[in-house]
This record gives sequence, structure tokens and C-alpha cells, in this order.
Amino acid sequence: MTLRTPLILSFGSINIDLTARSQRLPRPGETVHAESYAIGLGGKGSNQAAAAAKLAQAFDVDVALAGRVGCDAFGAQARASLAGFGVDLSPLRDDADNPTGIALIGIDAAAENCITVAGGANMAVDETDIVAAAPWLDRAKVLLLQLEIPQSAVLAAARRTRSAGGLVVLDPAPAPEHGLPEALWSEIDILTPNESETFSLTGIRPATVEEARRAAEILLAKGVRAVLVKMGAKGVFWHDGTGSGHLPPFRVVPIDTVAAGDCFNAGLAVALACGESLPDAARIASACGALATTRHGAADAAPEWNEVAALIRI
Repeated sequence: MTLRTPLILSFGSINIDLTARSQRLPRPGETVHAESYAIGLGGKGSNQAAAAAKLAQAFDVDVALAGRVGCDAFGAQARASLAGFGVDLSPLRDDADNPTGIALIGIDAAAENCITVAGGANMAVDETDIVAAAPWLDRAKVLLLQLEIPQSAVLAAARRTRSAGGLVVLDPAPAPEHGLPEALWSEIDILTPNESETFSLTGIRPATVEEARRAAEILLAKGVRAVLVKMGAKGVFWHDGTGSGHLPPFRVVPIDTVAAGDCFNAGLAVALACGESLPDAARIASACGALATTRHGAADAAPEWNEVAALIRI
């Protein structure tokens, strides 16, 4: 029997980000002059796929992306960018009725931002996308999920991959206002909330290791099999119900944190696909997230494996 290459599948949002940088953000009704702007790949689904593909070049691991883009210029740009990272786009569908998702991002001189997202085709993802992506969902060793597509699709994708024996990793972002659907908790193998998402889901803001532990225990009690609480500059706390631990942060000089969470989850997925234990995978993920903060951009900020390996050895 021929063994198939491990597959990481990201099922989620694909956006084009339009980012303008100005000295200050406009007040209601006001127009300000931007000093520069950029148009690039965005959306948590595509960011995680691109970052995972960049890392996976050093290993025998495939990375694919499922979701929707519009039949427009932004859709073509997203496809070209993702293909450049080496992402398999076979399960990515074109939507003739909805435009590609976009994010309009304003950033001021103090790095404060305001963001307006128009989900477009992302918000039309439904059961037909599950059917179309079934071969990849069934094959996936690790399924990366986020919350920028309808929760019904997230649940259906998680159920399909778990029933086939794959691992389901959920990044609960953006933080759901009314929590996660009850049925979804038991379909999550690893939940990776940051500080604000942990607060939204548990009522605990994890400023200390003990607070992260208490939050993780609440989430485990809901049916999740393992939790990685991303504590920002205070590191990562992991708990799988039988063991737990705190990983101190890597020392880097951050300039842009926008891609940190997506690169964290991408690194986690690659490590798990390569057979690493949860604590070791969490350390690799933490290094990926740290490196992503040392450069500007989203997918473009993702590190390569040699950079991650060098940081881990320091």
C-alpha cells in the first residue's frame, strides 16, 4: 500500500486586504490623506494556508485551501498569490453570485487601526462546499478552521474530518459574540484562543499562568480535547486534560502583530502533521508567531522553517 503525503487543509475565508497608512485615522465625515497604500492577500483561512505552505516546503507535507472567491479581479489576485505560496487550490470554489471578500484597513502613525470587512463570497459558504471539498476533508491529517465563514459550515467541516480520523484545530477568531454552537465543542481537537477570545469564551482574561489554566479547564469541560491559550507577550499555556504547561515567549523585537495568530496556527498544523507531540508543536507554533511579528504584512510575514529552527535553538 502506498502511503499518502500528510495533508493540511485550511477551510475558511479568503480576502483581499486594502490597507492605507496615514498620520491619523479620519473622524466621521472626514477625509484624510494617506501616505501609502497596499493591496494584498488576507482572510484567516488563506493566511493560515499560505503560512503553512511556506513552512511545509521543508517537509513532505501538502497544504490545500477550501472556501470561496468571487469571479472577479480580486478573486484572480487571491488565487495567484496563494498559488505562489504553493497552496493546492483544487478545493477552492469560484462564486458567480458574490464578490471576493475584502478588508478595508486604516492604520495611523501610532499603529492603531480600524478595519471594515465585507465578507462577500466567504459568507455564502454552505453545505455544497462541504460536498465539493469532501475528498480533502476526508484525507486531511490536520484541518485548520476559523470563524470568518458561517458557523454551520465550520461545524460540518469539523465533523467530516474528525469522522475520517483527522485532527481539527479551531482558531476562534473573530471572537463569537454569542459563543460557539454547543455541537461544535466536541468536534474540536485543539482550540487556540488568544487573550481576548479566551475572555469572550470563558469570562477570564489570562494575564497569569493560573488564569490561563482556569480558562483552559473551562474550555476542556465543554468538550474540547486540548487548549492552547495564546497569552501574547506572556507566552503560551497548553492543557490536554492530562498534562499541561507554560511556554515562555521567544524574545524578538515586534513591529507588526497582525499575522501572529495565523502563523501560530500554521506552525502548529505543520508540526502536528509531522508527528510532533502537543507541547513540542506548541513551541514550534510559538516560534512561528513570534517571527511573524518581526515583519509587516499578513501572509508575507510568515517565516520559513530554517528561521523557525534557528529561533528554537537559541
